[in-house]
Amino acid sequence: MEDYALRAVERLTTRSTEPYDTISVAPVTPVLGAEVTGLDLSRELTPQQEKELRHAFHSHHVLIFRDQDLTPEEHKRFAGVFGELHPVALAAEGSDPHILEIKADKDSRAVAGNGWHSDGTADAEPSLGSMLYITTVPEGGSGGDTLFANMHLAYDLLSPALRGFLDGLTALHDGAKPWTDAGLTPPPEYDVPRTEQPVVVRHPENGRKLLFVNAPYTSHITQLSRAESDALLGMLYGHIARTPLLHCRVRWQERTLVFWDNRSVQHHAVWDYFPHTREGRRVAIDGTSLTASPADAGRPR
Repeated sequence: MEDYALRAVERLTTRSTEPYDTISVAPVTPVLGAEVTGLDLSRELTPQQEKELRHAFHSHHVLIFRDQDLTPEEHKRFAGVFGELHPVALAAEGSDPHILEIKADKDSRAVAGNGWHSDGTADAEPSLGSMLYITTVPEGGSGGDTLFANMHLAYDLLSPALRGFLDGLTALHDGAKPWTDAGLTPPPEYDVPRTEQPVVVRHPENGRKLLFVNAPYTSHITQLSRAESDALLGMLYGHIARTPLLHCRVRWQERTLVFWDNRSVQHHAVWDYFPHTREGRRVAIDGTSLTASPADAGRPR
């Protein structure tokens, strides 16, 4: 591993920690993910629990809570601790506009999220994060894991020359791309979002740079020819998918909730359980616009 990459990993694995008095936090890997115990998410958090949970979220980006019994309203209340709820695009008539039902079974021919991505990056203000609560796992308890990848580290592991080149680029994110890539047309009632985002953005809370392109939504890099853009994006997607150091893997159990930062991680819902059933519900949280403004130049990387 190159020296700059070793230094990037060392910065993450030797980061300062804060003692936890009301929760326990056990990292999944040194660079991503943690299991949190000591909380009943069906109850309102105390101010100290909320403070410690925010610290854990900013430190680990993916938080796992086991053995939780949550009604839809309790699920939404917990998500609301972190911000306003993000409405579901194309919510079915009569359904809760803030709850996305997740289900795949023997009748499914495709599943959402079966590939590396971040949710809704074509929105002008991509969501802060998502909370997925799984109620049914595949028969036998195997399959259906979700992989996560650290986009801060994905950026840091690139060579300094490539990082410098990417810092000045922007890319078009197109909400219609998942449909058009499949040879389909978005529903007429869908107000298709399209937003030009920096290829490298500053995280709104920690100020650190991260890689912000993903295959389902990123159409092309606007400063390059299509051929150049396709080649560069393909290299970056391969880097994300084929660098195990970036990843953590969550094995689902029934009554597990996972909360991930949609800005600083990508995720991949592995569809390896056909014809069995996996079911749950997801609530997302509103975010803010993302920038790579020169005004941020003095902030930590």
